[in-house]
Amino acid sequence: MRQLASKISQHATIIVVATAIFTFFIPQTFTWVSGYVQTSILGFIMLTMGLTLSTADFKALARRPFDLLLGTIAQYSIMPLVAFSICKLLSLPTDISIGIILVGCCPGGVSSNIMSYLCKGDIAYSVGMTTISTLLAPIVTPLLVLLLAGQSVDVDAFGMFINILIVTLIPVLIGFTLNVWLGSKEYFTKIQSVMPAFSVIALACIVGGVITSVHDRLVSEGLTILAITMAAVFCHNSLGYLLGFCVARLFKFNTAKQRTLSIEVGMQNAGLATNLATNFFLATNPLALLPCAISCAWHSISGTIMAGIFRRFDSESKE
Repeated sequence: MRQLASKISQHATIIVVATAIFTFFIPQTFTWVSGYVQTSILGFIMLTMGLTLSTADFKALARRPFDLLLGTIAQYSIMPLVAFSICKLLSLPTDISIGIILVGCCPGGVSSNIMSYLCKGDIAYSVGMTTISTLLAPIVTPLLVLLLAGQSVDVDAFGMFINILIVTLIPVLIGFTLNVWLGSKEYFTKIQSVMPAFSVIALACIVGGVITSVHDRLVSEGLTILAITMAAVFCHNSLGYLLGFCVARLFKFNTAKQRTLSIEVGMQNAGLATNLATNFFLATNPLALLPCAISCAWHSISGTIMAGIFRRFDSESKE
């Protein structure tokens, strides 16, 4: 079981992308992933993140207040503002703009921790940033969406607060509590070892559900809207990596922390953005789901690429 789980985790990107392509041609496969089911799946993913946290992690975070403060400010300023700027510069349709802004205003993605590990980044810093941004998300994300997207659409900021509280903060805290109580048990560590694989499967289900939701509209709109959306997602994600790295260089972080801040800023919790788009914009702005779905897949791909680039630098420096 552990070997299978390891294989699934290692090929997360392929699984997510393959699910998206498969669902596009057979959309009825994931019609069941909607509403409360989708919310429950995302909650499960956040629960698996909580299972990795311990009291030692929070003690370590308390010793690095400046690093975490800088990282959190970068996370919640760079990505929302870049998202807003891209929407304005490209004159994106309202639906697509909402999706891009939603992704930009969400906390860091859980898979960023894996990417930091792969590129020899600062793992503790990565986990810390993801944790802090997730804990702040119920308040910060709705306010940012209201500020940046509220000019053109009605935004239920309080509803988003409750939704994020339910699907992110509460599952993370439950996972953390379980880890504190049961972390020393052998059977529990075995369960922990296979949970990342289930997270990958859960993320693939969310992407499949999103593709199903927007399939008919996407087909009717044609390739143009798809190409524009993909370009916007690519620019948003890439600028996040670049600007995150620049901030770390500006404050003279060491190499490991530079890589971590770059990845943490660039990779967002697109699964949460997908859930918010489904619950709050599906009826009025259905294509808001599209940038979120593409981001789910692309951020995993680009994160893997970034980790590979950083590792390539290490290899060349040794030669």
